[in-house]
Amino acid sequence: MKHNIKILVLALTFALLMPAGAACQGMPVYDNTNFISLAKSLVESAKQTSELLKTVRFLKEQKERIEQVSNVIKQLKAVKELYRNNQKLYNMVQNDLRGILNSPYIKVDEINRVSESFNTIIERSVEDLDFVSQILSSNNLKMTDAERAVFLKEKELRSKEMVAEITQKTKRYQEIISFREMQGKINNRETNY
Repeated sequence: MKHNIKILVLALTFALLMPAGAACQGMPVYDNTNFISLAKSLVESAKQTSELLKTVRFLKEQKERIEQVSNVIKQLKAVKELYRNNQKLYNMVQNDLRGILNSPYIKVDEINRVSESFNTIIERSVEDLDFVSQILSSNNLKMTDAERAVFLKEKELRSKEMVAEITQKTKRYQEIISFREMQGKINNRETNY
């Protein structure tokens, strides 16, 4: 009997000291509420992902529209500046050329050269305006809005260069006139020796 008690005590000690996993072998127990809440959270996550994708698509479309509007605004600014530069060019040529040609200090043989130099610039300006008008009014030249904006910016810079060229020519001819006027005064002064 002592031997049986020893075996029983030893068996109870092993049973108490053994880990719970070893003692509880059998069918696993699952909590159905965890699966239901997991499924609900997955469905909610899918809805949020879908909404995020729609938002991303919407934002991409808005970005493209903003870029289109920005390109159109750039084109309008470039056209406006181009028109302003050409208007300044015409006014300068009309006023300054008349003043230069009416000066008594410009020789007859110089009148044609002066007129031609100013007319050449005006003709280039008119050609540029006509070409810009064709680009803006027809789709024959397949250009994106960005390409058209770059082209218009180039034409705007060219028109500024023409204005600078006219200004330089006007200044040069006015200096010639001033020099000749001063030379005439010196040559025609009365001497009182």
